[in-house]
Amino acid sequence: MPGPMRGRGAKFSKESLKMIPKLLKYLFHYYKFSMAIVIFCIVITAVAGASNGLFLERIIDDVITPGLKNGFDSVKDTLIFWMIVMISVYSVGVLAGLVYTQIMAYVGQGFLNHLRKDMFSKMESLPIKYFDRNAHGDIMSRYTNDVDAIRQFITQTLLQVINTAITIVYLMFMMIFFSIWLALISFAGVFVILFIIKNIGSQSAKFFMQQQISTGKVEGYIEEMMNGQKVIKVFNHEEEAKKDFVKCNDALFNDAKKANYYGNILGPILNNFGNLIYIVIAAVGFVLSYFSAYNLSLEGLITGSTVITIGIVASFLGMSKQFSQSIGQVSQQISMVALAMAGAKRVFDLLNEEPEKDDGYVTLVHAKRTEDGTLTESTERTGIWAWKHPHQDGSLTYTLLKGDIVLEDVDFGYYPEKVVLHDVSIYARPGQKIAFVGATGAGKTTITNLINRFYDIADGKIRYDGININKIRKNDLRRSLGIVLQDTNLFTGTVMENIRYGRLDATDEEVYEAAKIANAYDFITRLPEGFQTMLTHDGANLSQGQRQLLSIARAACADAPVMILDEATSSIDTRTEALVQKGTDQLMKGRTVFVIAHRLSTVQNSDCIMVLDHGRIIERGTHQDLIAAKGTYYELYTGAFELE
Repeated sequence: MPGPMRGRGAKFSKESLKMIPKLLKYLFHYYKFSMAIVIFCIVITAVAGASNGLFLERIIDDVITPGLKNGFDSVKDTLIFWMIVMISVYSVGVLAGLVYTQIMAYVGQGFLNHLRKDMFSKMESLPIKYFDRNAHGDIMSRYTNDVDAIRQFITQTLLQVINTAITIVYLMFMMIFFSIWLALISFAGVFVILFIIKNIGSQSAKFFMQQQISTGKVEGYIEEMMNGQKVIKVFNHEEEAKKDFVKCNDALFNDAKKANYYGNILGPILNNFGNLIYIVIAAVGFVLSYFSAYNLSLEGLITGSTVITIGIVASFLGMSKQFSQSIGQVSQQISMVALAMAGAKRVFDLLNEEPEKDDGYVTLVHAKRTEDGTLTESTERTGIWAWKHPHQDGSLTYTLLKGDIVLEDVDFGYYPEKVVLHDVSIYARPGQKIAFVGATGAGKTTITNLINRFYDIADGKIRYDGININKIRKNDLRRSLGIVLQDTNLFTGTVMENIRYGRLDATDEEVYEAAKIANAYDFITRLPEGFQTMLTHDGANLSQGQRQLLSIARAACADAPVMILDEATSSIDTRTEALVQKGTDQLMKGRTVFVIAHRLSTVQNSDCIMVLDHGRIIERGTHQDLIAAKGTYYELYTGAFELE
């Protein structure tokens, strides 16, 4: 990978550390009581598991040593007592472990359930530009790889880290209690271990972060290649696609290799260093126990007037070994923590994305006319729509939705430094059909995106029935617009569910009528299960023309007052186009319609045709007017100038 990416990886690894408290806060927000029980049970389990040294010291000094001197009978009661204590402690530890693992099975999956819901909810609130600027495969990777890394952290790593941390603290107090000097030897060794962890672990965290980023890129590339397989094969681009994939995959391999190299090297180093500490403590413990046993003059100086027995030395060796192993276990989790925090950062980056802003307060309602002809709100579908406009003085006015859409001197750019629409003015009167023609990139689709407020204009005004569309709530604005896009999108479900997608309360009869309007009824009834035929993979079991017909039927079912047809017949053959044209003519009656089309035959009956070139309207008028003018439209129509 290039040098700059390395720097970014290091930056990300530092930022990812901030994810730990954020992730825990998120977890405790949903499962505060359950996590309190889990932590309580972990404390019991850890203390029970770390009490081996205490029991060993008691058994040696209170049972074995006196038993060897005075016989078994003298220590029988003591042995039974400590056996009962050990059985009780370990049984409670096992029970506590069983309780918290069962709770975490529920908490872990429940937490992920909440996380995915929040991610999807946030994703649905994001503006279109987020999806334009981020690879869809990379977004998917956050739901899969990143969430899975968080799952491992919550259900496994977090519990082990808490258990180990409690064990370490408990052992520290136990070792200090038995011998401050032997404890200091262990602590000195731990400082060396922590130094090793800091230097090697930070490298591991850096590359695990980069591994997650590279994984997202690989998945994004695969998703892009899957969607473009037809194009790849038509242009014989398979070998180039393989080469590009190898580059992405090799980058992932290098980052994963380095991440796991630094992650795996810690174990052997720490285990062997722990053995060295074990040897040192054994030697020093022998010396201290020797001085203690014979009451030599150095005892008070070295041991602080503490008697060092064989039981203490033996138990201390066990505690020291367990202490260093616990530190090693924590270090082994660094790679998993780094992986999870890298995933958490990417997930929270999504959750922290700025949602689509909506300052609108004018809403769309069903309306009816009173006896005196004024509009009032209706709870039933009446076929009449009105804009409900609250005013600062507390009053309400209802404006009939006519479909009068005006753009005045509109400028727009997807990026501030690159303006793509210049001084665009359009006047679409109620019931008119307005057509946009022009070469690809002229700005035709961009105009409809602005009417939908998928993007906000840089300058100028857009008014809908005299109301600035910035004042209209986006959901209501879009509900008033029926759209048929050039690229059809069908969803997993039945044909009927797909047609009903934009109006869930539509009856079966209304769905049938919408299919007839779009001239899709005949082919639907010939499907294996008719309207109940299941569609999958974006309607892969249908032809492109059939998919487009269903898209038109969906718009017809929504019954919106304004229609936008963006290359609606681009994927339909000439014969089918004639049928669709007849259906759309019926669909467009009484509606304001915006049509984008390359086939000029579909826009001849438009009330006004706008010819765009590089974001500017260069001609406007009816078909007859533009033909008579013999300008760009005339050249396009007669074939003297190709549309592309």
